[in-house]
Amino acid sequence: MLPGPFLLENTVFDVIRYAVAADSIIEAGRFLYQRGWSPATSSNYSERIDDQHIAITVSGRHKGQLSAGDIMVVDLDGGAVQSNSRSSAETRLHTVLYQLFPEVGAVLHTHSVKATVLSRLIAPGHSLELEGYELQKAFAGVETHESVLTVPVFANTQDIDALAEETKSWFREHPGQPGYLIRGHGLYTWGKTMEDCLRHVEAFEFLFDCELETMRVRP
Repeated sequence: MLPGPFLLENTVFDVIRYAVAADSIIEAGRFLYQRGWSPATSSNYSERIDDQHIAITVSGRHKGQLSAGDIMVVDLDGGAVQSNSRSSAETRLHTVLYQLFPEVGAVLHTHSVKATVLSRLIAPGHSLELEGYELQKAFAGVETHESVLTVPVFANTQDIDALAEETKSWFREHPGQPGYLIRGHGLYTWGKTMEDCLRHVEAFEFLFDCELETMRVRP
């Protein structure tokens, strides 16, 4: 491994910080795959390297079998840095969060059954409102179960740039929210660290399970 900052064609990033981020992403992938929240080659994960670069999963890689070669670097415009690999088509959904929130250190996108099904049950134009759950306090800034946690649900689309701008506009107006759903697609969540992100995914999955079970027993 090369120590210190790596320079090529006027692009600089710290390869040690890249290696740490890559290891973190690989471990997250194993955990999320084992829980059934990132089946096969679905999902994408990223972690900040510095204020201009992120490490992100290469498109089409099995998330339970990630290795260092499956993690690449992109700039905050989504452009590949020192790589011929292709990042996820949804890279811009990651980079807008890093641009909008300088404190964000990691972003996870998962494809669990519960997140996918629940997102399809929310009426178009409406958000998922979570209230009264003790586990809402798993999210930064939430101090009581009496608060309302709003999870927006965006329509699925192949126009990722348009979706990125839509999410960016929403979170400019609602900066404290920790995640969102894409209808019939999955969950996006983020945090200061990968540990925060993984906690968020676990908390969301529990809450989604509670909502679906409530719908089942009380239609």
